[in-house]
Amino acid sequence: MTHGRPLLNRRLTEFGTTIFAEMSALAVRTGSINLGQGFPDTDGPEEIREAAVRALRAGHGNQYPPGPGVPELRSAVTEHQRRHYGLEYDPDTEVLVTTGATEAVAASLLALLEPGDEVIALEPYYDSYAACIAMAGGTRVPVTLRPDDGAYRLDLDELRAAVTPRTRLILLNTPHNPTGTVLTRDELAAVAALACERDLLVVTDEVYEHLVFEGEHIPLASFPGMRERTVTVSSAGKTFSLTGWKIGWITASPELVTAVRSAKQFLTYVSGGPFQYAVADALRLPDSYFDALREDLRAKRDLLSAGLTEAGFEVYEPAGTYFVTTDIRPLGETDGFAFCRALPERCGVVAVPNAVFYDHREQGAPFVRFAFCKRTDVLTEAVSRLKGLRAA
Repeated sequence: MTHGRPLLNRRLTEFGTTIFAEMSALAVRTGSINLGQGFPDTDGPEEIREAAVRALRAGHGNQYPPGPGVPELRSAVTEHQRRHYGLEYDPDTEVLVTTGATEAVAASLLALLEPGDEVIALEPYYDSYAACIAMAGGTRVPVTLRPDDGAYRLDLDELRAAVTPRTRLILLNTPHNPTGTVLTRDELAAVAALACERDLLVVTDEVYEHLVFEGEHIPLASFPGMRERTVTVSSAGKTFSLTGWKIGWITASPELVTAVRSAKQFLTYVSGGPFQYAVADALRLPDSYFDALREDLRAKRDLLSAGLTEAGFEVYEPAGTYFVTTDIRPLGETDGFAFCRALPERCGVVAVPNAVFYDHREQGAPFVRFAFCKRTDVLTEAVSRLKGLRAA
């Protein structure tokens, strides 16, 4: 305490050590298989890693890169958006490279919110969303995705009812972490219509855009009236299995990019210079790369989902991402925190309790998330270990 005040800013008092740090430390301590934190256990394409080495040796990006990002990457981002979605962006005024998607979201919220502004976020939400809204002085308003017929669904009436005169922004995530939901064209059209009707901004986190197993990924910015009010966020980490490089980006109108850059320049300023050149090459990989990645993860999803079902969980098979959410109540459990903290000792596997992704903790209490972005032999061993739960 100093002068009678806590050291930590009161906006952050509800946020302690992240659950990912806690559960990853538990995995190390117990020698368990870590299916909690969402990082692959194999590196991305060798040709892209070699591109980073070449950039380092050639002196490309070893000093401060340009604030908006190296031109090669900004051009590659615009080519990617055109190639996959038919969206046209100007690489000089409508792209901003960030230190991963996490900084992109943080800079967007810091730039676009005033204290007291309300932000609607789909609950359960990635944990940094809540912290970023708090740091910006905003008020988060969760709209809960609920399980229905084997999948999580967005209640559009609930979303509409959440909008008030204080609502500034909708923070959207599709494909959605942690539930694996991929919003449909009709759902996205309804979100777009609501944003236009109520004059709302939208920040849309699309980092799992290439990891869709059922349905299709449709950028919200492609809907009528949305290009000028949407900040689209993506990154290289999930698509290329290079999470440690922390190269992300936004695409948006010049006015929105300028606003977000005003905040971003005082966070990291710039980062990952040589990696930016390599990611430019990665975005230009042929369609066969993206297809193979998706099919590999689809097979791993099916392997883990079947194993979890056999172990006694109720499984909500994801349409996208690399996470599967389960219900532990068929195992006679109701407390996801207690279950996850005991699971390493019970069977040598680590998972994450979904309740950490909720404002309404009781809504997420019986749900647990597992990651399947691991080697097939690791998942096979995890499934074998989890079989012991039913016997117990």
